[in-house]
Amino acid sequence: MNNEHHLEGDSNSVKRTPLLALHQLYYDPDIEHKNTAQKWLMRAQVSPEGWNFSWVLLSLDRAPEIQYFGANALQTKISRHWADIPAEQYEALRSQLSARIALFSDGPRMVLTRLCVALASLALHTIPDSWPNAVQDLVQCFPPGPALLELLTVLPEELHTSRLPQYRKSLVRAAISQTGPTSVFPLLLRLLDQAENSQDEAVGTGAALGPKVLRCFSSWLLLDIPLSECEALVMASFRALHQPELFEMASDALVHAISQPDAHRYVNTLLKLVPAVLQLEELLRHAVQNGDMESTHGLCRVILALGQNHARTLLEQTAHWQSFLALVNMVMYCTGIPGHYPVDEMTSSLTLTFWYTLQEDIGSMERERKTMYLQVYRPVYFQLVDVLLYKAQFPTDSEYATWSSDEKENFRIYRVDISDTLMYVCEILGPELLGNWYDKLGRLLTAPTQPTAWQQTEAILYGFQSIAETLDVNHSDVIPGLLGLIPRISVSNVQLADTIMFTIGALAEWLADHPVMLSGVLPLVLQALSNPDLSVSSVSTLKKICRECRPDLAPYAPSIMAVAQDVLIKQIHKSSQCMWLMQALGLMLSPLPIAEILGHLQTLLTPHIQQLESLAEQPQTPANRLAIIHILGLLSNLFTTLNIGPNDTEQDGTGAMPKPPGQGPHPVVVVLQQVFQLVQKLLAKWINDSQVVEAVCTVFIKSVKTLVDDFGPMIPQLSEMLGQMYSTVPQSSALELTRELVHIFAKDPTHDVTVKLLFLHMIAVTLAVFERGPRDHPDIVDSFMQLLLQALKRKVDLFIADNCDFKALFHCGLISLKFPEGPTVKSACGFFTELLPHCATVPAIGQVVHDEGRLLLETILEAIGGQAPRILMDNFADVLFYINKHCFAYLPIWLKETLQRPDFPSAYVTPEQKNTFSQQILRERVSKRKVKDIVKEFTLLCRGLHGTEYAADY
Repeated sequence: MNNEHHLEGDSNSVKRTPLLALHQLYYDPDIEHKNTAQKWLMRAQVSPEGWNFSWVLLSLDRAPEIQYFGANALQTKISRHWADIPAEQYEALRSQLSARIALFSDGPRMVLTRLCVALASLALHTIPDSWPNAVQDLVQCFPPGPALLELLTVLPEELHTSRLPQYRKSLVRAAISQTGPTSVFPLLLRLLDQAENSQDEAVGTGAALGPKVLRCFSSWLLLDIPLSECEALVMASFRALHQPELFEMASDALVHAISQPDAHRYVNTLLKLVPAVLQLEELLRHAVQNGDMESTHGLCRVILALGQNHARTLLEQTAHWQSFLALVNMVMYCTGIPGHYPVDEMTSSLTLTFWYTLQEDIGSMERERKTMYLQVYRPVYFQLVDVLLYKAQFPTDSEYATWSSDEKENFRIYRVDISDTLMYVCEILGPELLGNWYDKLGRLLTAPTQPTAWQQTEAILYGFQSIAETLDVNHSDVIPGLLGLIPRISVSNVQLADTIMFTIGALAEWLADHPVMLSGVLPLVLQALSNPDLSVSSVSTLKKICRECRPDLAPYAPSIMAVAQDVLIKQIHKSSQCMWLMQALGLMLSPLPIAEILGHLQTLLTPHIQQLESLAEQPQTPANRLAIIHILGLLSNLFTTLNIGPNDTEQDGTGAMPKPPGQGPHPVVVVLQQVFQLVQKLLAKWINDSQVVEAVCTVFIKSVKTLVDDFGPMIPQLSEMLGQMYSTVPQSSALELTRELVHIFAKDPTHDVTVKLLFLHMIAVTLAVFERGPRDHPDIVDSFMQLLLQALKRKVDLFIADNCDFKALFHCGLISLKFPEGPTVKSACGFFTELLPHCATVPAIGQVVHDEGRLLLETILEAIGGQAPRILMDNFADVLFYINKHCFAYLPIWLKETLQRPDFPSAYVTPEQKNTFSQQILRERVSKRKVKDIVKEFTLLCRGLHGTEYAADY
């Protein structure tokens, strides 16, 4: 077809040609013209005329971008519209493509590549039936040059990314991979030898082809060709590492070859690779000394490909233990590369996983070999610890100040990786490691000569911090000495001070068993608490100590409270750290006598309550809102952890500790009663502010979760306030608080009537919200569904009342199922899965389900048919399962009536498919999992996705 052929184009029905459209796409400055031309070309590319104009566009006198479009159109037609090509035209098409590839063998590169991809796509569709010797024919047809190498490179890549059916892909892979060792690898080896021996870049098969040869080799490794069959090319790739122009491709090829999943099966070949890797040592040292980060990185990848992937295999060859030890020492050299990561080097981080792998492989060996290798490698791991602590050291203050924020963050992550590695290493080295570190720290702190750089001290403490929580430090006698040394450290740096804090925090469990040592470290923590630069480390450490050591903190309570109160009033810490601090104080106060707790609470909370009283009188401003929310947050976090009782072992399973009898109301209740009127006053002013209302509700939610039954005295006044608050402005947080009260007190004979009245009131108000239109309140709908679910679980009698309209609640659930918000839909599904089992036991529920159940089924089927996201199908399947289980007499009728409607629930499903679905559902009343699978299958059919790649991962 000549270039006058046209398609109907844009909305103005302008006659277009491919050349005109391409000219507009590439050269027209008008963006609208470009967009129109692009759309037209996309249609033209897949049209029948595309076969003809593609060849015209590939004329040698066209511009490269025009030629590229022609080549890309051909590739698209072959790969995606193969069925349009008659079998008798396969050979002619192959010949045409081969001829064009020969024409473009010298470029442009982008055109050559697309033509090669097109011929590769053709080969994948014709191997092994129509073109069984495709690879051999290509090698014979084309001279050994860029075109042939490009063809051989893209062939495995196209197979790897093709959309061929899996059975066909496996067939083609087997056929192609057989030709690698016989037809392709000898060619690549010959060309690579020529490249290595050639000094003339102009020689066509010389050094200029070297990178292309190695890239082609890497591509063929995608076919998982056995390592033994590409051994010669692997060795040639090792030699190529010594040529700078071949280094990058050679290192990539080696990593791919050595890392193949089944390479461990070829032990003899792996043993030959060990000397080849060891011979890279001089090259590696030269790259490090010259600051060649790219070469260092590439060589390390090759070393690790062998050492990390095949450690177990090589360890099993005990006759070669010395050569593998030499390989391990090369990894050690890479771990300890001079300079600071990530500024001076980017390689050492690659090696950290190796040390864990090696340790695991040694530990899993039989006893005799394990004993032998532990003797060999314990000294290596002690050396590794020294290297890791060296690499973990901070740079000088002046140097660190020049680092970017990204570099500092990458260094922080790197130190975390080192910490994880040290944690694993301590399994091999045991308490002896702590002893070594303690000796080094002692020498650093007592050295009479020049002062020690703080970085060395910090690194050793970082090591202690890394392993303190995993090693059985109770069996180590160095911890008392370490805690004795810490106060002697001269701290002039934030990083060092942070690490000291985190180290003390890591030893909190040890301190719980040795409380006599608290007096030495607690003053350090309290001192750090006043430093805003140490906010995170000091507060988190205090919280750990208060959690682990609370039975022994009574003597220190006054000083802890004094410092905490001071820093809170001075607002030294950010809001999140203030919350942690209040949690720490709640933990510390819990074991104290109630009178003492009340005294401390009076001192601690009075300034904040006074501020809250002042804020209640002030106008509504953003600053005042933040201040109110902050103070309410302090109360919430304090009440979260303030459990009075002897210890954690006496918890009753609900999370709370039993209050000792005869000691009066719980301190939290005392505080809540004192501030209750103030809270009511705040709500009166801020009732329309959802954030303030949520903060108020959170105070009570945290309290009731902590106190459980002890919260009882608050129920009457809280229920009254909650009902009034929700009537004024319905908000989801009020429903969440009601849900907690239902959970704890619905069965309490003292408060069940009050809770039921509150519950029915919340229902009535929420029904009014639904009547007005709930779409703008998905949070209320979600919380309401969760409240109903909780009530059904806890005590279904809550619904038994003259003013409780089950039909209205049922319809609220139906509306909620249609919300676009996933969490709301999940909550609604949960409501129905709890409701349906009560059909037989609660007549009112049974009647509603009898009358309205078909609507529920219809809503479920609409969702499955495509109205809801596929990620929610399991939730809808659960509802369907319970309908079948508890409404089996009705379900066959409902299914028949609902599914007989044309195009319901989707136009994609046939009456036969709908009937099959019905029968499958009706048969399955036992297994939820099977119902979910049935629904998944049906929803794909309904969406027209069954059998597509979109459904593959579903």
